[in-house]
Amino acid sequence: MPLRRARLTSSTAQSELAEALAALRVQLDVPQGFPPEVTAEADAATAVAPDLDLRDIPFATLDPAGSKDLDQAFHLERLGPGWRVRYAIADVPGFVAPGGAVDAEARKRGQTLYAADGAVPLHPPVIGERKASLLPGQDRPAYVWTFDLDDAGAETSHRVERALVRSRVQLDYVSTQAALDAHDPDSPAALLPEVGRARLEQERLRGGVSLNLPDEEIVRDASGTYRVERRRPLPLEDWNAQLSLLTGMAAARIMLEAGVGILRTMPAADDAAVTAFRLRTVALGMPWRSSLTYGDYLRGLDRDDPQTLAVLQAAASLFRGAGYVAFDGTPPADPVQAAVASPYAHVTAPLRRLVDRWGLVVCESAFSGRPVPDWVRESLPSVPGLMQSSTERASRLSSGSIDRVEAAMLRDFIGERFTAWVLEVREGRARLQLNEPIVTASCRVSDAVRAGTTIEVLLQGADIATGSVQLVPVDEAVRAPERETKPATQERAAS
Repeated sequence: MPLRRARLTSSTAQSELAEALAALRVQLDVPQGFPPEVTAEADAATAVAPDLDLRDIPFATLDPAGSKDLDQAFHLERLGPGWRVRYAIADVPGFVAPGGAVDAEARKRGQTLYAADGAVPLHPPVIGERKASLLPGQDRPAYVWTFDLDDAGAETSHRVERALVRSRVQLDYVSTQAALDAHDPDSPAALLPEVGRARLEQERLRGGVSLNLPDEEIVRDASGTYRVERRRPLPLEDWNAQLSLLTGMAAARIMLEAGVGILRTMPAADDAAVTAFRLRTVALGMPWRSSLTYGDYLRGLDRDDPQTLAVLQAAASLFRGAGYVAFDGTPPADPVQAAVASPYAHVTAPLRRLVDRWGLVVCESAFSGRPVPDWVRESLPSVPGLMQSSTERASRLSSGSIDRVEAAMLRDFIGERFTAWVLEVREGRARLQLNEPIVTASCRVSDAVRAGTTIEVLLQGADIATGSVQLVPVDEAVRAPERETKPATQERAAS
């Protein structure tokens, strides 16, 4: 569809989009910059140097190209028939004084927010992108997790300690995947496929599962034009994620043993939800056989089949209710994160997520045998609420941004027809994905429309200011043009 692609650069639409994105920030009370007292405190912040020196370990970071807030660095080596995994996490607690101005502002924000027109960081850049960031060639304090794995990838031991580290290189996903595909033995990530696949098998054995839905990303090119791209994660992203999961599960065990901490939990889907999903897989023409576990069924789906996306969208209904549970004394009755199939905690992204700061301090204190600091225990009960509020705002900002960009992409096509995949149908409304340009929206449909099929729709309107798109099935537009059709508005579920 070259004509459609060319018309996405409409200067009027792009101008309206910029105004709509700015208005969305105001509507959601997104922070603008940092107060002077926060910036001043961040400029003066220093961390106490750790006693342990691990600068001889050649750590490397792996992030999207151009990243500056580098939370994690890894080092992998063979250990007999298995492996030793070291995972260094930025020492944000060392640079953020409890009760100080930076701490107070971070609690208001909760997490780094990502919008089409730029990120809103959790911490001032002097901390998030400089002092605490694990930049290559720089000495940095870090929380270093060390895991020994057997030849099947099962953990045999773990420890966490504060240490001085120095990352050697900043890797990005695309070039590192290319190096792994070329079997480059000198890549710092050369062992990542082995370790990642072994940990994925451990995930399968314990009953864990990941949906691995395609990423929906807003991209802005050199001319300032926005568009939405749907990208499937690279294999090494799944392998790299296993290092974070390994760390989060160990952190949860430390907290549960210590009787204090904060877990990331999610209840298992109830029998009714599982039965409903099983019936939907039959309707989608990709039935979930009773001989397969839920995880094995999802892992066996062909990710190149467009119909798979409809199944994954349906499966998302089983991944609901995630939250944080703080405890000091009696552990939560159900500490398991159902998708991980294990107790789990967030501790690997302290530059971008507030809760990780508490988790790191609890784990290092408990593992070293020192009392958990009073400031942690006193403030711990407030953290779940702070994270819930920030997650809700982040979800609204992300979905609202995508809606407005997609409306801008479609605005010049009003009156045209599109082919759309039906992702799901519920109570007379279908969730659709247009093929070109890639846009997700919804509209009212007849009872004959089924998920996993394609239909033709007519674009009747696209409002950039609100991010709403009005679609109607072509057969209804042809059969009853005189009938007033209720506009269909884009719908997105909060993550």
